[in-house]
Amino acid sequence: MCYTKCNEVRAHGNGMNTTPDRTRLARLQELNSVLPREIRGQSHALPRIISAVRRGELGLTKPGHPRGSFLLLGPTGVGKTETVLVLTNYVFGRDRLFRFDMSEFQTQDALGLLLGARLGEVGYLGAARERASEGSLLFDEAEKAHPRVLDILLQLLDAARVTVASGQTLDFSGFYVWLTSNLGSAELMSLQHSNDATLERHVLTRAQQAFRPEIFARITEKLVFHRLSYEHQLEIAEKLLGREIEFLAAQGHRLDLHASVLPFLVRKGFHPKLGARPMRDAVEKLVGDAAAECLLNGRGAYGMLVVDDARDCLVVS
Repeated sequence: MCYTKCNEVRAHGNGMNTTPDRTRLARLQELNSVLPREIRGQSHALPRIISAVRRGELGLTKPGHPRGSFLLLGPTGVGKTETVLVLTNYVFGRDRLFRFDMSEFQTQDALGLLLGARLGEVGYLGAARERASEGSLLFDEAEKAHPRVLDILLQLLDAARVTVASGQTLDFSGFYVWLTSNLGSAELMSLQHSNDATLERHVLTRAQQAFRPEIFARITEKLVFHRLSYEHQLEIAEKLLGREIEFLAAQGHRLDLHASVLPFLVRKGFHPKLGARPMRDAVEKLVGDAAAECLLNGRGAYGMLVVDDARDCLVVS
C-alpha cells in the first residue's frame, strides 16, 4: 500500500495505448505460457483473465472505465493475489501494483485514508495515482470494507474517476481493478465432494448476496479459484524448490534431489486453511537450513538433498 502524502497530483491521460509497441505485444502473446507456469491449478480461470487483459492493453475497452475489473473468489492460498502480482509485474513491470487490505478499512474514518482526511491531502489512492498512470489496484477481502469505502470502489468500477480531499478528480482508466474475497470458502469444506461447477455456483451466489448489486454488476470477470489438488501442491512445491536450488547454485552450491523431498515439502508447506501460502517460507527455511548445516560443518552444500525422518528436516547427504 502506498502511504505517501502528496500535495499535488497531475491529471494524466487515460493511459490507454491503442498501438502497443512490439515489446508489449510480445508480452501479451506470451501470457498464455507465462501465467499458467506461475499459477497452478486454475486453468479454468486464467484464460478469461488473459483475454480481459489483452482487450484492455489493445485499447478494446470503452473509454471512461477501468481497463478491466475482476472479482477473484475462492479459498486462501490458491493463487488469487499471486495471479494479480505475476500478471501486473509481467505486463507493466515492478511497482505498478497498489494493494489495499480492506480489513483495515472497516470504519467510516478509513475513507480519509483512501481519499485524504484534510484539505490538500489526496490519500492512498492519490499517492498511487501520482506514482503511476497505469497498473493494478488490488482490494483484498473487499467485502470487509465499510459501505462508504465501497462507494469509492463503485466510482472506480463505473467511471474510473475519484475526487480526493484536495478537490482534484483523478483518472484511473489506465488501471485494472481487482477485488479478492474468501466468501463462501468456509462452507466449501462441507461441499468438498461436490463437483467444481456446484462449488462455483455456491461461491458466486454467496458473493452476489454480499456485494451490492450495482457493484457486482459492474465487475467484468467474476472467477472462482479452485482448491488445490495434491498434484498441484506438488507442482507448486517443485516450482519453488527449483528456484531455491537455482539461488544456491548461484552461490556456488550444488544440490541433487531425492524423490522424498517434494512430498515432505508439501506436508510442511501446505495448510488446510491457508492453502499454499506457507509453501514459499517452508521451502526457503528447510532447504536453507540444510545448506547452512553443511557450511557450519566446514563443507560446501554439495550432494543429495534428502529427508531426515528422525529429525523431521532436510539434510544434504
